[in-house]
Amino acid sequence: MRRRPRQSRNIDHSIASPCIKVCQFKSDELVCKGCYRNQNEVRNWMIMSKEEKLHALAQVQLRKDNP
Repeated sequence: MRRRPRQSRNIDHSIASPCIKVCQFKSDELVCKGCYRNQNEVRNWMIMSKEEKLHALAQVQLRKDNP
Protein backbone atom coordinates (compact mmCIF):
# COMPACT_ATOMS: atom_id res chain seq x y z
CA MET A 1 0.00 0.00 0.00
CA ARG A 2 1.34 3.41 -0.96
CA ARG A 3 1.05 6.50 1.13
CA ARG A 4 -0.77 9.47 -0.25
CA PRO A 5 1.51 12.34 -1.23
CA ARG A 6 2.07 14.71 1.65
CA GLN A 7 0.17 17.93 1.24
CA SER A 8 2.55 20.80 0.63
CA ARG A 9 2.43 23.30 3.47
CA ASN A 10 3.23 26.92 2.81
CA ILE A 11 5.33 27.81 5.87
CA ASP A 12 5.58 31.51 6.68
CA HIS A 13 9.00 32.73 7.81
CA SER A 14 8.25 36.45 7.64
CA ILE A 15 7.46 36.81 11.34
CA ALA A 16 10.09 35.80 13.88
CA SER A 17 9.17 33.81 16.94
CA PRO A 18 8.98 35.85 20.15
CA CYS A 19 10.83 33.07 21.98
CA ILE A 20 13.66 34.31 24.23
CA LYS A 21 14.82 30.80 25.24
CA VAL A 22 13.24 31.02 28.70
CA CYS A 23 10.61 28.31 28.35
CA GLN A 24 8.86 27.98 31.69
CA PHE A 25 5.36 26.63 32.09
CA LYS A 26 4.10 26.09 35.61
CA SER A 27 1.46 23.44 36.11
CA ASP A 28 -1.18 25.98 37.13
CA GLU A 29 -0.37 28.47 34.33
CA LEU A 30 -0.79 27.89 30.62
CA VAL A 31 1.41 30.77 29.43
CA CYS A 32 5.20 30.73 29.02
CA LYS A 33 7.00 33.06 31.44
CA GLY A 34 9.51 34.01 28.73
CA CYS A 35 7.45 34.80 25.63
CA TYR A 36 3.87 34.94 26.96
CA ARG A 37 2.59 32.45 24.39
CA ASN A 38 0.28 29.63 25.38
CA GLN A 39 1.30 26.03 24.80
CA ASN A 40 -0.59 25.72 21.51
CA GLU A 41 0.98 28.91 20.16
CA VAL A 42 4.47 27.65 21.06
CA ARG A 43 3.86 24.20 19.61
CA ASN A 44 2.23 25.39 16.37
CA TRP A 45 4.30 28.50 15.65
CA MET A 46 6.19 27.00 12.70
CA ILE A 47 3.02 25.89 10.92
CA MET A 48 0.90 28.97 11.64
CA SER A 49 0.00 31.34 8.83
CA LYS A 50 1.16 34.95 8.89
CA GLU A 51 -2.31 36.04 10.02
CA GLU A 52 -2.34 33.47 12.83
CA LYS A 53 1.09 34.63 14.01
CA LEU A 54 -0.01 38.27 14.01
CA HIS A 55 -3.07 37.33 16.06
CA ALA A 56 -0.89 35.36 18.50
CA LEU A 57 1.47 38.33 18.86
CA ALA A 58 -1.51 40.59 19.64
CA GLN A 59 -2.55 38.11 22.34
CA VAL A 60 1.03 38.09 23.67
CA GLN A 61 0.94 41.88 23.99
CA LEU A 62 -2.37 41.71 25.88
CA ARG A 63 -0.93 39.12 28.26
CA LYS A 64 2.16 41.27 28.89
CA ASP A 65 0.06 44.37 29.54
CA ASN A 66 -2.42 42.55 31.83
CA PRO A 67 -0.50 40.03 33.95
